[in-house]
Amino acid sequence: METNENAVEVLNDLIRINNDRIDGYEKAIAEVSDIDLDLKGIFQNMANESRENVTQLSSEVAALGGEVATGTTGSGKIYRVWMDIKATFTGHDRESILESCEYGEDAAQEAYDDALASDAELPADLRQIITSQKSSLHDSHDLIKKYRDAHQVVNKL
Repeated sequence: METNENAVEVLNDLIRINNDRIDGYEKAIAEVSDIDLDLKGIFQNMANESRENVTQLSSEVAALGGEVATGTTGSGKIYRVWMDIKATFTGHDRESILESCEYGEDAAQEAYDDALASDAELPADLRQIITSQKSSLHDSHDLIKKYRDAHQVVNKL
């Protein structure tokens, strides 16, 4: 039973980080200017990606006989407070919002790395799910970084 408990704990940590992403991107959608429709669309897609991840991970937790986590991580709450403080000083401009989102994406990558490096005995199918989600989230990270870098180049012109 301990194996299941450890696996459930790992999966619940990933559920929480995905909940952080959902909250973070919903906040980002609210903060970006109405003319930034491109970012609103990207942020909505990323929040939806995490909703799908949560659904998949929750199903696996239930299959292991565990209780599905709700809420977010402590670090996620700190991240959202940091976004609030940063917005107070820098405004709600594209670059600062993209930088905040990239910070959140870095945290998500770290959480998935930790899950894969965990001592928990994860069956091959769970490892595959985690690896697949991590890969998808890495693509999202790279997209945010690409937008941030492009915005910085345009501002230098």
